[in-house]
Amino acid sequence: MVHFVLAGVAGYAVVVGALYLLQDALVFPRSAAKGAVYGPPTQAQRIALPTSDGNSIVGWFVPARGESCGVVLGFGGNAWNADDLASFLARRLPHHDLVVFHYRGYGPSSGRPSERALYDDALVVYDWAKGRAHGRPIYAVGFSLGTAVVAFLAAQRRLDGIVLVTPFDSLEAVARTRFPWVPVGILLRHPFRAAEQLRGVEVPAVVILAEHDEVIPRERSAALVAALARPLFVGMVPGSTHNRIYDEEEFDRLLSEALRAFDGIARSRT
Repeated sequence: MVHFVLAGVAGYAVVVGALYLLQDALVFPRSAAKGAVYGPPTQAQRIALPTSDGNSIVGWFVPARGESCGVVLGFGGNAWNADDLASFLARRLPHHDLVVFHYRGYGPSSGRPSERALYDDALVVYDWAKGRAHGRPIYAVGFSLGTAVVAFLAAQRRLDGIVLVTPFDSLEAVARTRFPWVPVGILLRHPFRAAEQLRGVEVPAVVILAEHDEVIPRERSAALVAALARPLFVGMVPGSTHNRIYDEEEFDRLLSEALRAFDGIARSRT
């Protein structure tokens, strides 16, 4: 009996140790975002910005078609290639200038990704974009992991609206749900506490959910929504999953509706 107990403890320790060592690869699967499928739009302008620790992040500025209604900063999921994200947003938001960057350590951006690195780089991107906004409103759209980056940015800089697609209250809470037998609070290096960042922040917010999200549990998205100080609406894309939500026309409609609402609020201030 003692041998069985010891073997069980040893097996548990091995599995937990492996999860600890592999967590960076699980949270930041850079290889999945290595190659672009569609590439950036033809009108995109390549930008490289220095980071605070001597690295460089690379991305795209995509000018609006015609007069710009404002600037949209795009922050993709952990397996998104920024070239494809720029193309994805350009097709859906043609009347806004777009700014999209590869995360630290992804693609042509140097360094290694981490929660702190993504947060720091979001500030760099915002400050660069603000200098070129010429007083126009600045919005941010986050997808999955990118929603936590947007949450941090909204807490640190003035945004005129945010769109959170398949968001969560914290990656730590998601991990606790997925791995209830693991001491997540002790082991997780990148908790991404989005709800904590957003609580009390007076920014117009739109949330878009997948009806059958198999990655982010519904209660984790609901906890994020509960933390919003100024939610405009929560939209649900029927029949969609975490990754297939972007193929649905209802997603495009909700995204367009969100930007129209933000633009209307911005115009009312002038």
